[in-house]
Amino acid sequence: MRLALFTETFLPKVDGIVNTLCHLLEHLAARGHETILFAPEGGPNQYAQTPVYGLPAWQFPLYRELRLASPFASVASKLHRFQPDLVHVLNPVSLGLAGVWHARLRNWPLIASYHTDVPGFARRWGYGWAEPFIWAFFRSIHNTAHLNLAPSRITQQELRAHSVRRVKVWGRGVNTTLFHPNQRTAEWREKLTGGQPQAPLLLYVGRLSPEKRVTWLQPLLESLPEARLAVVGDGPQRAELENLLGNERTVFTGYLRGESLARAYAAADVFVFPAANETLGNVVLEAMASGLPVVAPRSGGLLDHVTHGRNGLLFETNELNEWVQATARLVHYPELARALGAHGRLHAETRRWETVLDGLLDEYALLLTRRAKHHARGLKRPLPAPAP
Repeated sequence: MRLALFTETFLPKVDGIVNTLCHLLEHLAARGHETILFAPEGGPNQYAQTPVYGLPAWQFPLYRELRLASPFASVASKLHRFQPDLVHVLNPVSLGLAGVWHARLRNWPLIASYHTDVPGFARRWGYGWAEPFIWAFFRSIHNTAHLNLAPSRITQQELRAHSVRRVKVWGRGVNTTLFHPNQRTAEWREKLTGGQPQAPLLLYVGRLSPEKRVTWLQPLLESLPEARLAVVGDGPQRAELENLLGNERTVFTGYLRGESLARAYAAADVFVFPAANETLGNVVLEAMASGLPVVAPRSGGLLDHVTHGRNGLLFETNELNEWVQATARLVHYPELARALGAHGRLHAETRRWETVLDGLLDEYALLLTRRAKHHARGLKRPLPAPAP
């Protein structure tokens, strides 16, 4: 199978989309498929045997870590030489539009995956007036695809509610070998607690930006004077957060990857995640695989994984006091925290990347089979979209 992929974000940026895409490219290479990737310039020229073509990009003013690439940069010659069997656009906003246009122009099967709740972010940032226009834009793009993929059931329902058709769930996986409770070491415990390994350790992993509601970490420390907090990640709010939380009881590590990230998870006691606009939350699965109980809002794609009272505790999305109380409960009752963490590990074991990505390859193959049957009937018109 020959696949052309388009993404709005890639390395060196670190986020859930990049994490998912890296796993997908590695899996496609391992299964013997040929791929090319179009991404914003500034990253590697190759990843997992996949040529990466960087296109000119500029910083997105509302989030300076995000770089948008021009859909008008020339990709036609590269696509013509490669002749993909299928085009997959991830989170199409600007660069992905080129993939959509070329796929429809050349009658290539097209899959679009939805990753980021941009309408929700606009609402939270005070641009609620723009939400209907954003949905109209996404609807016009996604309804040109033969198949749309949502990361969770909640997101699938939201897309359908806004008249996006042909939506299936493509969940996310986790590396349960890398992220494992046995990654716990005294060295990392000492490091992340600031030399107080006996203290309860809370952990946050993710971007440090307004949509993640990271300032909600401050009342946790105020209410739990015995606890320590480790913050793994970076972003536009880092300086503000360092000033807000101080450094006596908080350790900021910046972005971590691989074994260092796995050891950071395993060193902690409770994973705290205040973000309310998550289509999935990859870090939640990583925390579960590491044996941590999760405290998260009762919203979005997190509900596909966090079951209240079984593998974590949920709080009403905008209830700050509930957030603090749920976290305090796990700090004060470590036996409960360990029991929830053990159940989280069991859930994560059902979400291995190999299983999840093989399911995606099945969707690719199903779409190509439909195309082959269509051509076998001798029809000349373009491949029709599947029934809604």
